[in-house]
Amino acid sequence: MAKSSYEKPDFWTQKAKKEGYPARSIYKLEEINEKFRLLKKNMHILDIGAAPGSWSLWVLRKFKSFHDQSMLVSVDLSDLTIPKDKPNFHFIQGDIFSDVVQKQLITYGPFDLILSDAAPATTGNSTVDTSRSEELVRCVLDLSAEHLKTGGALVCKFFIGGGQQELLSQAKSTFKTVRTYKPEACRTSSFETYLIAQQKL
Repeated sequence: MAKSSYEKPDFWTQKAKKEGYPARSIYKLEEINEKFRLLKKNMHILDIGAAPGSWSLWVLRKFKSFHDQSMLVSVDLSDLTIPKDKPNFHFIQGDIFSDVVQKQLITYGPFDLILSDAAPATTGNSTVDTSRSEELVRCVLDLSAEHLKTGGALVCKFFIGGGQQELLSQAKSTFKTVRTYKPEACRTSSFETYLIAQQKL
């Protein structure tokens, strides 16, 4: 049986392996940052749904060139496959929306930038998957309202379905600038895109 496009090691997957990243998703963040200039010096950043750790590793490599007081906090139910022994890096293994994790975030925050490449467990049913994705994004937006500094930014993955306008409206109530963007590194067959929200009110 022929392999699906998700099983074939494409250009981005091979590039990630060569550059030492756990997953190809790093190039989505890299392109988003190049376009929207989100990462700056002396930032506190929260990475939601961080496992296996590509986005966190990319941020930490960026920190090395800054030589400043930047800090990254990463959260996921699963452990990361990247080194965690960095003085400016804190990993929390658990449910980002639980009271226990929320209390820990308060001690590290508020944050200048929240990144979320989190996605719900997919079923193969696009209606179910998009509905779950939209609910996850709503929760991330609520979380950003609580833990993001005034003027801060949010990058959040979601699956395109029927509820994106509602999500954009929710984001616009909290951020000055809101748009969607699909990086080149997204698979052409994928219905994922990213919500880019900047300048929290």
